[in-house]
Amino acid sequence: MKTAKLPVGIEDFRRIRTDEFYYVDKTGLIKDLLEHMAYVNLFTRPRRFGKTLNMSMLKCFFEVGCDHRLFEGLGISQEKELCDKYMGKFPVISISLKGINGKNFESAKARMCSIIGNEALRFQFLAHSKKLSETEQQQYKKMIFLNENGTFAMPDSLLEDSLFLLSQFLQKHYCQNVIILIDEYDVPLDKAYQAGYYDEMAELARNIFGQALKTNHSLYFAVLTGCLRISKESIFTGLNNFKVYTVKDVRYNEYFGFTDREVRDMLVSYGLMDQYDTVKEWYDGYQFGNLGIYCPWDVINYCDDLCDGNAVEPQNYWVNTSSNDIIRKFIGKATPITRNEIELLLNGSVVKKKIRQELTYRDIDSKIDNLWSVLFTTGYLTQSGENCGSLTGLVIPNKEISQIFTEQIKEWFEEENTKDITRLESFCKAFQENNVPVIEKGFTSYLKKTISIRDTNIKKHMKENFYHGILLGLLGNMSGWKVRSNAESGEGYSDIIAEIDEEEIGFVIELKYAENASFDAGCQKALQQIKDKGYEEILINDGMKTIYRYGIACYQKRCKVISG
Repeated sequence: MKTAKLPVGIEDFRRIRTDEFYYVDKTGLIKDLLEHMAYVNLFTRPRRFGKTLNMSMLKCFFEVGCDHRLFEGLGISQEKELCDKYMGKFPVISISLKGINGKNFESAKARMCSIIGNEALRFQFLAHSKKLSETEQQQYKKMIFLNENGTFAMPDSLLEDSLFLLSQFLQKHYCQNVIILIDEYDVPLDKAYQAGYYDEMAELARNIFGQALKTNHSLYFAVLTGCLRISKESIFTGLNNFKVYTVKDVRYNEYFGFTDREVRDMLVSYGLMDQYDTVKEWYDGYQFGNLGIYCPWDVINYCDDLCDGNAVEPQNYWVNTSSNDIIRKFIGKATPITRNEIELLLNGSVVKKKIRQELTYRDIDSKIDNLWSVLFTTGYLTQSGENCGSLTGLVIPNKEISQIFTEQIKEWFEEENTKDITRLESFCKAFQENNVPVIEKGFTSYLKKTISIRDTNIKKHMKENFYHGILLGLLGNMSGWKVRSNAESGEGYSDIIAEIDEEEIGFVIELKYAENASFDAGCQKALQQIKDKGYEEILINDGMKTIYRYGIACYQKRCKVISG
């Protein structure tokens, strides 16, 4: 039996089912949604957890003209009475706001016009529907009118009423109330906050959502998705039947992301069950309600790379889907106490914090306590165990996110150190001058400023890589120095090799993690490795007349340096 293709980056339910891609059945969401329906339902989940695909699935199921074959063999097809009553019975308005971005409000508003206008274009029969009045037909035509340059030309008042009016027109035409699906509803507010036109976008969103969702008698129900629950902007003020389902809620917890059973089934299907422990270590660890969840984006990408032979080791797939600016802000604002808490997280410990799930974008980085909440809602942290009173236990979910934190810490650390270039140059030149006391004192001082990894469960080579990366980042700032990492030399690969051509001086550095603070043993082991492997060979071949060898042993935020 031929194994289905993996749907890498595909969020269109129809295409997945039509083109026979592998699909993890989430159609139980339809049944649960109908049985527990609210007038407006908001699902908040981190990015890359299947929100868009679920919205596409809902559209395919409910919309008039539904292709019943798309759901054959899936869980929902067993619910015959429900399918007879609801499948293909509703006009559906479905938009995604993830593409609304702009340098200013006018360009972002134009994108909003484009998204809503293109959705309205799907219903061109409304322009001639006999069930609409002539005035209503004209209003619809204005909604889809294009300028000479091919852009939509809705006036502001029509844009604010657009979803409300479109739902009214569809309800009249079909004599059936409308389902509205809005994916990534909070992206425009996020982008607006970053670009400086937040108030204008918040008002526009408030007017569009308020009209369509609050007093709309043509609405059957609505589903929205996003990362954050927006509160104080009053976008949803006045909604009497409005339910929000967050990562803390038990209901619907299995429909966003993959459960352990679903991951096992996928791995078995592709003959990858031997990778189960690796997949779990890297991509599992999220707690939604009371259920453990894997990030589906990561699992699918890793399985696909394994099948294609493009990867042997797990990769960090999530990092490429966002700038991870929120971690950088968090680290930049961190007090010494917070940095200690970050160390605890990196070392696998639980940190207890009060989580605010309702935030405004103004709140996000106004104080460090809010950033804890944002890291939680966006998936950089997850819940561990039950709540302790008003406090939530937080942990880094898996190895992938831990790696993101570590990389962001390194980048922040390097930026901080370049602010005092005189101090940095003095430290680096100590290597050139073989000044061991200055090297040792300087590196210890830098280590005290950064965030270290000291968990006994972390493999020794990973700890060494951390110190290696810190030192490499410091030395790499020296102009005119040729600094290489893991360069092939002699019979192996040295940690760090540097050449100063004008002075004909070179040095080689080997770093070791000093188990139980055994600094001398660590340094001697490092120097012996330099000698045994002949790491200085590359320096000799490059014409360096003076060569220094440094063995450096590190433990927590201390180090020892020996030159030999």
